[in-house]
Amino acid sequence: MNTARGALNLRMTVMGGIATLCGAAGLYPLYSGGPWFWSGVGAVLAVMGGGLLARRFPLHPAVSLLAGLAALLVYLTLRFTAGEALLGVVPTPGSVSRLGALLSEGWDAANRYAAPVPLVPGIALLTTAGIGLVAVTVDLLVARLRRAAPAGLPLLAMYSVPAAVREDSINVVAFGIGAAGYLALLVADSRENVSGWGRVVYTRRWTEAVPMAGNTATQAGRTRPDSSALAASGRRIGLAAVAIAVLVPVAVPGIHPRGLFGMGTGGGRGGGTQTVTTPDPLVSLKRELTRADDSVVLTYRTTDPRPDYLRLYALDRFDGDRWTYSPLESTARDRLDRLFERRLPPPPGLTQMTGVTVVQTSIRIQRRVRELTFLPLPYAPAQVSIQGDWRVDPQSLMVYSLRDSAGGRSYDVTSLRAQPTPEQLSTSSGYPNDIIQHYTRVPRNVPPQIHQLARDVTNGATSAHEQAVRLQRWFTTEGGFQYDLEAPPPQHGNDLVDFLQNTKRGYCEQYAAAMALLARILGIPSRVAMGYTPGTQTSRDTWVVRSRDAHAWPELYFPGTGWVRFEPTPSGPAGQGTAFTPSYSDPNVAGENGQQEEPASPVPTDSASADPSAAPEQAQRDQPEDLGPAGLAEQGQDDDGPPWGWIAVGLLAVLILLAPMTARALMRRRRWAAAALGRTPASGPAPKAASMLGRWRRRPAPGTAAGVPRENAAGRGFDGVKGRSRPDPAEVAHAAWQEMRADALDHGLPWRASDSPRATVRRLGEHLELDTESAKALGRIARAEELARYARSLPPAPAESLQADVKAVRQAFASAVGRRARLRARYLPPSSIATFGGTWSRVLEAASRLNTAIAERLARAFLPPADR
Repeated sequence: MNTARGALNLRMTVMGGIATLCGAAGLYPLYSGGPWFWSGVGAVLAVMGGGLLARRFPLHPAVSLLAGLAALLVYLTLRFTAGEALLGVVPTPGSVSRLGALLSEGWDAANRYAAPVPLVPGIALLTTAGIGLVAVTVDLLVARLRRAAPAGLPLLAMYSVPAAVREDSINVVAFGIGAAGYLALLVADSRENVSGWGRVVYTRRWTEAVPMAGNTATQAGRTRPDSSALAASGRRIGLAAVAIAVLVPVAVPGIHPRGLFGMGTGGGRGGGTQTVTTPDPLVSLKRELTRADDSVVLTYRTTDPRPDYLRLYALDRFDGDRWTYSPLESTARDRLDRLFERRLPPPPGLTQMTGVTVVQTSIRIQRRVRELTFLPLPYAPAQVSIQGDWRVDPQSLMVYSLRDSAGGRSYDVTSLRAQPTPEQLSTSSGYPNDIIQHYTRVPRNVPPQIHQLARDVTNGATSAHEQAVRLQRWFTTEGGFQYDLEAPPPQHGNDLVDFLQNTKRGYCEQYAAAMALLARILGIPSRVAMGYTPGTQTSRDTWVVRSRDAHAWPELYFPGTGWVRFEPTPSGPAGQGTAFTPSYSDPNVAGENGQQEEPASPVPTDSASADPSAAPEQAQRDQPEDLGPAGLAEQGQDDDGPPWGWIAVGLLAVLILLAPMTARALMRRRRWAAAALGRTPASGPAPKAASMLGRWRRRPAPGTAAGVPRENAAGRGFDGVKGRSRPDPAEVAHAAWQEMRADALDHGLPWRASDSPRATVRRLGEHLELDTESAKALGRIARAEELARYARSLPPAPAESLQADVKAVRQAFASAVGRRARLRARYLPPSSIATFGGTWSRVLEAASRLNTAIAERLARAFLPPADR
């Protein structure tokens, strides 16, 4: 292996590993902890080592691939199954079998939990192996096949994982890190390609940066062409591309659902139709039930002495494996602020108002709750008062938002609570055709034994209500079921069969899904509801709901009453602690469990109460005036708080407007301060003669020893502060000349870099009508610059007078131009833009030099002397 090839392999291998780790940063939303990343770092380092070892020999590219995979297997063995391996490192059949078992456990855990998932060993192995496989592919493409551009595909694959399982997009910072890693890989590959263009072109910068004093490695490095200009251009293009990719989606309405600072129109304000998507509700339910902290989700106050459940979702579709809800096609007509007094459509099927109670509830969601885009509401909501863009689905009465979150919000709900008697449900008949067709649909892949089980459990029942009661009793008391949070959620139809006939262990998801399916088999319209039980009562009318109160239950449809709740999940200490059985489902069973509901006060049977649309007004009249504190906002309070998004935009706009003016003022101050210390800051093109004289060693000024500062007669320095050193007059002259040049550019006056100071003064005089004093000040500045360039032995003008001259010339410039030019010179000075460009070029140049230095140090550390 020759020197160039060895260094090339090392550089591209390192850049491929860095790009892989940068891309892996996008996986952060999937995990609840950070150790997964360091495990991935080890996998990337192992793959890099295996690839470097294989490329030391002229072998087929497939060998590099196999070497990377072998190194990854060794690392995984050392990391996860060292006890079954030979010497803790060498894979054995036992260690490989254990890795396979861990992968299977990790896959099951990934399907069981919602992101962020706990970092159990199986999930850690899945993550490490995935990052390692991406590193193997990137290493093969970049370091062996020299195809850096296609390496973006495996890097993009890592971004697709969190994008597929989460509702929100990846964080901007994580995207920027991954994009920067990929662009750095492309830049490094391009610089290596430049080395094959031809003969070396030497530059002054190269000669200064690369000394030739007997350093063999440095002399060899000079054989490479100067690609710094091309690299700087590539970095600028890459930075612009990343900035556009990050800023455009969040700023353009319709591309990003929340818009810039959450203010985008997003949710279809223009009247178009949008499909509502959320994470899997059942996966979120499992996560809430297994939270270790059991934190508070919401608090509420209600006029209901025994409040009912708070519903989030109504899952009306069963595909044979999972329950979910039908796609919600949202339009502007569904927005609450478009509805009259925010009244929701009437509850489907609720026509008998006897036994219906109007309930007023004030709810506050805790600020820590994230990504809750559906509102927890007592069924059936009739009126909702909340700030923001919230919408309602007319069929299920779910209230949701396309861009807002319920976290930290307070809202008021008027709901109609149906309390039918068993006789009313038993005598109900006449299902609507659309209800029958949609809510009794059963997939063909449901096993025949489940159909037979439904008939056996309800054998002898004479009505749909009696069938539902027998199903509920079978789950809660007669079927031998046990409540168990450790049971895995049903993923396939066979899991449901196993729950009903074999294990009979599960939590609310299995009970609700099974009863809803059995009801559909019997021809009873049903669906699965998800939300929270009433929680725990803390005062007369105040309740607290925690994560463990998350719950799922079946809702069955009865003509005249509509959708009513049943409770097949065991309650109390041996089940879901705050669940309870509704009285209309079976009063005897409810009494045995000590969960008998208190009778609800019916709505007066006057004309107003007989109409569901009049119920909200009745509730408003009956509502107590003082809802009290209890951490809940008063009615009518603005729930959104200060408009932080608009405040942030305003501050950002102010900062943007002030940036050029501030940069100009700071540059002026820095220029004079640097001149006081004997050096001129590099801003703008310095005169050639001055730059050449700047390399000469300065001689001590008359009256001073070498290195000893000289003070003026008053004992004061350039800025009048006692004890400060007197500035170098030549540097002060250069600073004054650069200040005058910047002022001329700011005011739109002509300035040619090729002109001498006298020619510049003559050209400015032709365009300006200067008074005598301003003309003299302009001449003194030009003469000082001439002396500093060409005759440093002659005494230039005093520093204090040059500052005053620059100020006088600036005022003359402002008086000679129009009002628009003056405003531009003050608030948007063009010279500050040139300052930004020069600073950014120096930053990029420094980054390029640092990259080269790191590569050379790595080559000296890892490559033998013959290959350097």
